Amino acid sequence: MVFVIVVAVLALLAGLAANRFLRPRLITVDDDEGMAVKDLVGPLLTLTVLLLAFVLVTASGSYGKAEIASRAEARALDQLVETAEYGPETHRARIQAGAVCYARAVRHQEWLTMADGYGSAAPSVWSTDFRQTFRAMEGEAVFGMLVAIDNNRSNEREERLTQATASIPSTIFWFLLATLTITVVALGVCLPRRNNRGQLVTLTVITALLTTTLVIIRDVDRPFGGVINVSPTAIIEAERQATRDFVVNHPATELPCDAHGDRTA
Repeated sequence: MVFVIVVAVLALLAGLAANRFLRPRLITVDDDEGMAVKDLVGPLLTLTVLLLAFVLVTASGSYGKAEIASRAEARALDQLVETAEYGPETHRARIQAGAVCYARAVRHQEWLTMADGYGSAAPSVWSTDFRQTFRAMEGEAVFGMLVAIDNNRSNEREERLTQATASIPSTIFWFLLATLTITVVALGVCLPRRNNRGQLVTLTVITALLTTTLVIIRDVDRPFGGVINVSPTAIIEAERQATRDFVVNHPATELPCDAHGDRTA
């Protein structure tokens, strides 16, 4: 980073020196002639648009990964419930009940904390319960399948939590905001002072578009918070199916958690 800054400063100094000493020898026009401010605004606007486009693609990619991970986690949880059907009766009930409670904890507790970029310890209670049940099933034919599915669920949850944090550092966001401000001000300087209604309207539209792009970047970069967010639809459906299977297979057994996934028994 220091090297880049040093090179940039040296390039600026070299440019200023060339303007002062080489220009008179290479260019025969008057010293008052040259590029106007408006000639420099075009490249600045292009740079701003390219930066915003690049960062928007990055933020959208993070949003897409978060949505994919959420669906894959719910799918793995559903597979865990179905695979538990091949296990012993006592362990089957515990796994299916744990799946319901895990889904409730993710939906009602962890989904809220992810809006701020954090996870919750509530689902981990039930993932630990899964592993304890698996240890008691070691040697069963279904043991390996359950462990593999649960590992997949764990990996997808980790990916979901990773994508919950902002992928665009605050430094880059503030840099983009500063670039946008400088660009708009530079455009304003280049506008005529009279008979400028059309130019003012255009400047307003450009400012609105650039600002909207930056706002979208900020919002999409938080996949589980803001206006554009990943909804818990998949985990809600997984909870519904797991609850249905548990009630059908164990009608006389109560779930070991409340409606929010906290342990009650």
